[in-house]
Amino acid sequence: MSVRRFEVFTEPLLPAAWLAASLVLAGFGHFVLALGFSFFFFLTGLRVVHNAFHCSLGLSRRSTDIVLWIMSLVMLGSMHAVQFNHLRHHKLNLGQGDVEGRSAEMPAWRALLFGPLFPILLHVTAFRHGNKRLRKIVAAELLLSAVWVFVVFGALHSGVLRYHVGAMLVGQCMTAFFAVWTVHHHCDRTHHLARTLHNRLKNWITFNMFLHIEHHLFPRVPTCHLPELSRRIDRVAPDLRSKIVF
Repeated sequence: MSVRRFEVFTEPLLPAAWLAASLVLAGFGHFVLALGFSFFFFLTGLRVVHNAFHCSLGLSRRSTDIVLWIMSLVMLGSMHAVQFNHLRHHKLNLGQGDVEGRSAEMPAWRALLFGPLFPILLHVTAFRHGNKRLRKIVAAELLLSAVWVFVVFGALHSGVLRYHVGAMLVGQCMTAFFAVWTVHHHCDRTHHLARTLHNRLKNWITFNMFLHIEHHLFPRVPTCHLPELSRRIDRVAPDLRSKIVF
């Protein structure tokens, strides 16, 4: 299930559209409405970087790295650090050392409280276990984010950009719950690796990001093709899709 040529161009437009709408609404002072659009920007942004992690954007490796650099600045933090932990997550499958999957073992309320520590732990793990090249990239992306935050809250007097940075900080603190716990709680590392969604409307609203057992079984399949993969799995192994997200 390779990426079609038009999908190479349309995938990045998803987060770009939600980001633009959130900034426009914030510019007019509609911050409550802007939060909803920022949520979907963060969700679709995760979709883009998630595909980038597995080189499933249909781009060259160099172009994929550029995407991760850009999203690191816009979403804050180091997406290369997140990629490092995500690939380890696929290798370890909720086992010991799977830092990304740690919140899956927690009750929901603890996963929420764990949220602010989660991105810090991901970056520390990348520094501790990554090679020299990765450590340099992570340090540079964190420095870039730090400079960006300093400029937004220091040199610039833009309420819109300050709103966006604040929204992204909140988003980063919620990933342990929304991006990990929701799709892995009460799962195991041998059979039911993750959860999924059966409802087409729910999958459309969540941009197929909760078709997670499908992703774990075939991680190189682009998110836009997961619904088709889900139907195929359902025909041959319906039991694997018995645990749903909501």
